[in-house]
Amino acid sequence: MKPYELTASAASAAIHAKEISPVELVDSVLGRIDQVQSRLGAYVTVTADRARRAAHEAETEIAAGRSRGPLHGIPMGLKDLIDVAGIGTTASSRVRSTHRAEADSAVAANLSAAGAVLLGKTHTHEFAYGLITPQTRNARNPTRVAGGSSGGSAVAVAAGAATFAVGTDTGGSIRVPAALNGVVGLKPTYGRISRHGVVPLSWSLDHIGPITRTVADAALVLTALTGYDPRDPASVPTPAEDLTPPDLTRVRIGIPTNYYFDHVDPETTAAVWRAIDHLRDLGAQLVDVEIPMTRYIHATQWGLMVPEASSYHEQTLRTSGEQYGDDVRVLLEAGELLSAGDYLRAQRARTMMRSAWADVLANVDVIAAPSVPITAVRVGQQTVTWPDGTSEAIADAYVRLAAPANITGIPALSLPVGRDRMGLPIGMQLLGHPFGEAALLRVGQAYEQTASPQLDDPLDAIKVTG
Repeated sequence: MKPYELTASAASAAIHAKEISPVELVDSVLGRIDQVQSRLGAYVTVTADRARRAAHEAETEIAAGRSRGPLHGIPMGLKDLIDVAGIGTTASSRVRSTHRAEADSAVAANLSAAGAVLLGKTHTHEFAYGLITPQTRNARNPTRVAGGSSGGSAVAVAAGAATFAVGTDTGGSIRVPAALNGVVGLKPTYGRISRHGVVPLSWSLDHIGPITRTVADAALVLTALTGYDPRDPASVPTPAEDLTPPDLTRVRIGIPTNYYFDHVDPETTAAVWRAIDHLRDLGAQLVDVEIPMTRYIHATQWGLMVPEASSYHEQTLRTSGEQYGDDVRVLLEAGELLSAGDYLRAQRARTMMRSAWADVLANVDVIAAPSVPITAVRVGQQTVTWPDGTSEAIADAYVRLAAPANITGIPALSLPVGRDRMGLPIGMQLLGHPFGEAALLRVGQAYEQTASPQLDDPLDAIKVTG
C-alpha cells in the first residue's frame, strides 16, 4: 500500500510508530495530486511548498516528543470557502479571483493547532450554490458528476489526493458528494463547529464538517474541529464524547415508512436495506418512524436558503453581476423577488419541523435512510425521470433527502454501503439527535468494522485514472 492510500487513522498510527514520516506521507499525496488533478480537477490551488515545510516541521516536532495528536502531520484539503491567511478564498468564482485572506478561519486555526498539513484549497460549486461542482469530475468515473458543493473535497479524499478534507453543507453539500464518490461525510449539529472565516451561502443552514475515507477518521477530524467560538453567533459549547463503537443490542434504529424511500433508485434502496439488515444482525432494534411535514421540506429549504444567499450577495450582484456563472446569478436574482412574508413563513415552518422531528427522535437513537436517491449521473444530465413518469431536476433530487437535517440542524452522517451495476458508490445516511454525533459515529463504525467490504479497496475503482 502506498502512503497516499492510508486512512488518517492508519497514517497517524504509522507516523507515531515511526514506520513512515510526515514528509514521506505528504510527498506521496502531493505526487498523487500530480497524477489525478488534470483529470479530476479537485483543487483550485495546491500549496505544495507550504505543505512540505509543514511536513518537515511536524516530523521534527514528533521526533522531539511534541506530538499534537492524531492529526499531526496528516495532509488535508480545505474547501475554497474556508479562509487560510495569505491564501485566496475564491469560492470557485471570478467574483473573488483576487481575494487573499488576511487571517485564518476558526477551522483552519483549529486544524493547524492539531498539526494537520494543508495541501491546498478544493473546488466548490460557485459560492456553494449548487449540487454538481462542474469544475470537478467524479473520482470513481470521470464521466459522472462529482456532486456538490463540496465536490472537490470529496473527490480529493476518494482519489487519494488528500488524506481527509473539510467541506460545508447547506442542503447536503458534504453528504451528497461523499455518497457519490464512495467516502464518508459528516454534517454535524448546527452550531457545533465555528463558521467564522467561512464564506456563507445561507447563515441559518450552513454547517461545516469532515470528509474522510472511514467513519473512524471522521471522528478524529470532528474532535479537532469542535470548540466554542464567540465569533460565530450560532456556536455552542459541547462536551467531549465517547466515540467507541458500541454493542448495538440496545440501539434503536428508525426506519422511515415514508419520504426517504420514495422516488429512490431500486439499487440504492436494496443496498441501504442490506446495510440496515446488517445492523439488525448486529443486534440493533428496527423501529418504524413516520417523517413529519414532508410536503413542506422543499419549500422550507428554498424559502430559507434563497433569500439569505441573495442578501449576502446583494452588493456584488449589482457591481459584478456579469462575473457570476449563469446558474448562480439566476438564483441570486430570483431570491430578491421573495417577500419578507415568504421568508418568515419558511422560518415558522422550520420551527414546527424541528419540534416534529424531536418527537420522532424521542423514540429512536438514529434514523437510517439513503443519502441520495440516485448514484452519480452523467455530466450534463439535467433531470431524472422516475418509473411513475414524474421528472425531477438533478439538483432537487440530490438535495431532497439531505435537506431535512439542514432545516432542523440535526447531525447526519453518510457512509458507503455498496455499488450499483455500473460500479458507482451508494451511500447510507444516519441521522441523529441534536449534538448526538457520538451515536451516529458509533453505529457507523460498527457497520464499517463488521460489514463485508462493498467497495473493496477505497481507491481501487480509480487506479485507472492514475
